[in-house]
Order: sequence, then C-alpha cells, then structure tokens
Amino acid sequence: MRLRTLSLIVLSLAMPVAAHAQGAAAGATAGAIGGAVVGGPVGAAVGAVGGAIVGGITDANRPRFHEYVVREHVRSYPYSGQVIVGTELPGTITYYDVPREFGVTEYRYTIVNDTPVLVDPHTHRIVQIIG
Repeated sequence: MRLRTLSLIVLSLAMPVAAHAQGAAAGATAGAIGGAVVGGPVGAAVGAVGGAIVGGITDANRPRFHEYVVREHVRSYPYSGQVIVGTELPGTITYYDVPREFGVTEYRYTIVNDTPVLVDPHTHRIVQIIG
C-alpha cells in the first residue's frame, strides 16, 4: 500500500513538470520507459521526471541542431555502454558549446556512437539524446 501511495505522489509531481517543460514530453516518455525497465512503476515515475529535461534542445529545434552538428563534422566517440539519459560519459571525450541560437547555455554537446547528445559539463552525464 505504501508503494502505491508513493507511486501516486511521484506521478502527481511529474505531471506538471512534463506539462510545462517545452520539448520535455519525449524525454519524459523515454525516461519513464527506462525507469520502468529498471524499477517497475516507481522507476517509471522517477524516470519520467528525470527524462523531462528543462532547458534542453526543443523538439522544434532538434532537426536544425542535428544539421548544425553534421556541418561541424564533430568526431563520434565509440562507447560500449548504453547511450541513454543519465549515462556518465568519460571525461576524456571532447565536449562542445551549443551555439546561443539554440537557447541552451548550461549544457555541452558531443557525438557518441554517431548520436548527438547534450551533456552536463560538471557530471559528464547525458541529459538529452538529440538523435
């Protein structure tokens, strides 16, 4: 019973975040799916909150940002682990500033396994997959 109550509380907190964060719906869905695989219903709720990144590349800007990255010819780093939100990448990878026109100043980007990703420069954790 306590687990169900906790699940409902976490879900109720996740809904406003996903509803108000522009471009966060896809991240919330991906986070919820990943969380459900790892932690069941509670994992799904927590994953939704974690996946709903605020301040990332919006859905409307994703194609344009992907084109920008292709034009820049940024090297793709091979990574043997899963390329998912929350993965901590090695500090030896080169991270690049996101141009101001995309409105993302707190994160950097890089290419991992031919997939553009946004990374928190302090933790080296993937915060958004642009793919």
